[in-house]
Amino acid sequence: MLSRRQKHILLKFFSLFSVVRGYNILVIVIAQYLASVYIFANHLPVKSVLLDLNLLMLVMASSATIAAGYIINNFYDSEKDLINRPQKTMLDRLVSQNTKLSFYFVLNFLAVIFASYVSFKAVVFFALYILAIWMYSHRLKKQPMVGNIVSAILTVTPFFAIFIYYRNFEMVVFAHAIFLFLLVSMRELTKDLENIKGDLALNYRTVPVVHGEKISKFMLSIVALLTITTAFILVRYFEIGHMYYFFYLAVLLLFIYLVILWKSKKKTHYLLLHNILKLIIVAGVFSILLIDVSIVLNRI
Repeated sequence: MLSRRQKHILLKFFSLFSVVRGYNILVIVIAQYLASVYIFANHLPVKSVLLDLNLLMLVMASSATIAAGYIINNFYDSEKDLINRPQKTMLDRLVSQNTKLSFYFVLNFLAVIFASYVSFKAVVFFALYILAIWMYSHRLKKQPMVGNIVSAILTVTPFFAIFIYYRNFEMVVFAHAIFLFLLVSMRELTKDLENIKGDLALNYRTVPVVHGEKISKFMLSIVALLTITTAFILVRYFEIGHMYYFFYLAVLLLFIYLVILWKSKKKTHYLLLHNILKLIIVAGVFSILLIDVSIVLNRI
């Protein structure tokens, strides 16, 4: 049996894990390594990629920066989240704001230390990334469209760091990046529809607040069609192995998403739409394994 103090420490750990969204960071780490092996460094032996200390440091720097980003975002959005996600917010508040800010600075410092192992350019890159995340959380996220676009860019930035490191400028890399960027953009706008109550209460100038739900749905439909088009381009014009199964599944789910979108009126409907997009993104991460198993086995 755990003592009362041990239970309190355990609850604080889960609270901090909830704030930094450890499950999201784990998925990003897996995605970075899979993308490195199968896409960015597909000309190198798998072992040399997995044991590359520079890659490990870039992944660690990305993880620390993203975790810090979630903390500062949680800090600025605490009142809004109390309205939109009361249960999660109560768990998050088990850790004081001062403690969260202390972790924020420590994580950012660690990110710079990890990046310094790679190069001075990597330090500059992550310093700018940290600054951009703070600017987004402090000011930009309250601006319609600008906040959504910046958020989507910040989400794909960790992959851009590895893209620069391996200097792989093949068109397939850009095609995958565009597909991910469009999906994340859809997720951000869907989250705005889901959180419209808190945004209205605290005067966040998101697209649904400024332009209304109908315009937001119209914009989401356009981005969804662009995402579907990108999926077909990837299947038709690029060597992606058996990953085409994922893209066909993604297209099917996006059509289902569009049907539900235009019938959605409640927060629970938008939460379902958000979860559909999260499912596509997570499935996309693990479907990278389908690109070409035989080639990877030969590269071990």
